[in-house]
Amino acid sequence: MGIYSVELYLQVRLACADGMSQRAAAKRFNVSRDTVRKMLSFSSPPGYRRQSVPQRPKLDGFVAIIDGWLEGDRSVPRKQRHTAKRVFDRLRTEHGFTGGYTIIKDYIREREQRSREMFVPLAHPAGDAQADFGEALVEIGGVEQKAYFFALDLPHSDACYVRAYPAAVAEAWVDGHVHAFAFFGAVPRSIVYDNDRCLVAKILPDGTRQRATLFSAFLSHYVIRDRYARPGKGNEKGNVEGLVGYCRRNFMVPIPKFPTWEAFNLWLEEQCRKRQQDKVRGQSETIGERLERDLAAMQPLPATPFEACDQKGGRVSSQSLVRYRTNDYSVPVAWGHQEVWIRAYVDEVVIGCRSEVIARHPRCYAREEVVFDPLHYLPLIEQKINAFDQAAPLQGWDLPEAFTTLQRLMEGRMHKHGKREYVQVLRLLETFTLADLQAAVEQAIDLGAIGFDAVKHLVLCRIERVPPRLDLDVYPFLPRTTVEKTFARAYLSLLSDRQEAA
Repeated sequence: MGIYSVELYLQVRLACADGMSQRAAAKRFNVSRDTVRKMLSFSSPPGYRRQSVPQRPKLDGFVAIIDGWLEGDRSVPRKQRHTAKRVFDRLRTEHGFTGGYTIIKDYIREREQRSREMFVPLAHPAGDAQADFGEALVEIGGVEQKAYFFALDLPHSDACYVRAYPAAVAEAWVDGHVHAFAFFGAVPRSIVYDNDRCLVAKILPDGTRQRATLFSAFLSHYVIRDRYARPGKGNEKGNVEGLVGYCRRNFMVPIPKFPTWEAFNLWLEEQCRKRQQDKVRGQSETIGERLERDLAAMQPLPATPFEACDQKGGRVSSQSLVRYRTNDYSVPVAWGHQEVWIRAYVDEVVIGCRSEVIARHPRCYAREEVVFDPLHYLPLIEQKINAFDQAAPLQGWDLPEAFTTLQRLMEGRMHKHGKREYVQVLRLLETFTLADLQAAVEQAIDLGAIGFDAVKHLVLCRIERVPPRLDLDVYPFLPRTTVEKTFARAYLSLLSDRQEAA
């Protein structure tokens, strides 16, 4: 029997209710009497109802084999797992299966439906959070690159904070939290994470986590209760997983273009503020209105923020370099062969010895690179002037054109000593700014005063705002001398002395 419409059911039931016999109804509506009887039993089409479990005699003996293959697929890459066609081919070739492909396909589909996981809807009390990292392409300073953006979500209110970094290192995880807490002005009571190796050093047999050192110190500073999703179970922090996708679709399309990371992050913060005016589906209040309940349940900020940096020790090499995570960073040559401490932030590496900071560098996320500061090597190059032309720290040093002109004039007039004086001019950058020294160098070239002493005098005059000439009136602290006029008769005494000697 075909499937008849509800309208036909209505007509047949009304006709029979008015006294029409089932035989007459069958003849009038052109259906069988069995169909009329069923229409009187059901108010609407009941649909097909299976009376018994389907029998698959040709498949039953092979079910255990198929299940074994499919269970084994759990440990192999998804693209190398059995398809229904591959199962069918193997059964025929290896086990003499004589059934059809359709029953294999139907069995595998039903098996997958039975094994699909079900989820319990979760309630989110105010004051709790979830955190994760996402990836997207961005253009920073004209260079297209991958950005790793930290996302913190407050599930009760759906308020969020997003911040981008060039790498998803442990310092970026912590720095993202510190900025998020400052953004909200409060600290969540608990945060749900995945098992990222920057946070979790090891999952112990009893299911507890051995936290990474930096992350553990961060949690202690803010007194946060950390919770973790099961490995591979992103649904246990589904809100922040959804936030990562939302940010990628709404904040990263089209590809963002900003001059610096800081400018990009300021823009992201503004997008997070604007989002607080939205209403999420199913909610009558805006995100900002519900955020007030989150903030009331959160903890106050501590007196000082946590310092988001990786701290390690090191030693200065004979080339005045300190190694941190495969990269070498220079320090002043005066600190050669000494023990130093290293603090690596997301944007810079700071190196110190005892209580003194001796070097700062932009952080390099490449591998096996050398990051030089030319000023660190000038005192040594001044002593070993023959190494000047091949000194690696000076290669690619982008100085104004006036410095190249001064170098050429000094070497042309004084040869080797001219190189040493040029290095002495460069060492003035240890004290003065590049802009002030550049102006002094240009003035020295214009005056034809080609020498270290002249450049130093001119830059001092620029700083002290005095005219570049020897005027004792502007140096009242110098002792005064009396210089008498010279007369021609004064030379007669010299002649008389000469005659007496003869």
